[in-house]
Amino acid sequence: MGIKSGDKIKVHYTGMFEDGQVFDTSLNREPLEFVVGAGQVIQGFEEELIGLEIGDRKKFLIPFEKAYGPVREDLKFSVQRSMLPEDANVGDLLEVHQQDGGFFVVRIEELNENVAILDANHPLAGKNLIFEVEIIEIS
Repeated sequence: MGIKSGDKIKVHYTGMFEDGQVFDTSLNREPLEFVVGAGQVIQGFEEELIGLEIGDRKKFLIPFEKAYGPVREDLKFSVQRSMLPEDANVGDLLEVHQQDGGFFVVRIEELNENVAILDANHPLAGKNLIFEVEIIEIS
């Protein structure tokens, strides 16, 4: 019968970019555990697991549209350089705190002596992702 919506599953995975560079893996820790259909993982990942059985292995590509979406220019904004830590560098991740007590993470995309361009897109936005998975448990 295989994996279906509502099943709680455990899966080992390795996530890679199209050039083969690994960005995440569960092989050196506990397998990823989630309920299929509950929106706990990206859409494309869940879709590829439907029908698989315990012990099955699969390698698949998830287009960015079914992963973290496209890079959105409206999630990039500029701030005065003086608002950032003195030792801030391009590529650094920073927490931006909101008035309601929440926060979000941004990456410094550009930096000069007066202005910084911050990017609030998910770091994997706009990227097609390749996964290798092994189904460990279905309940």
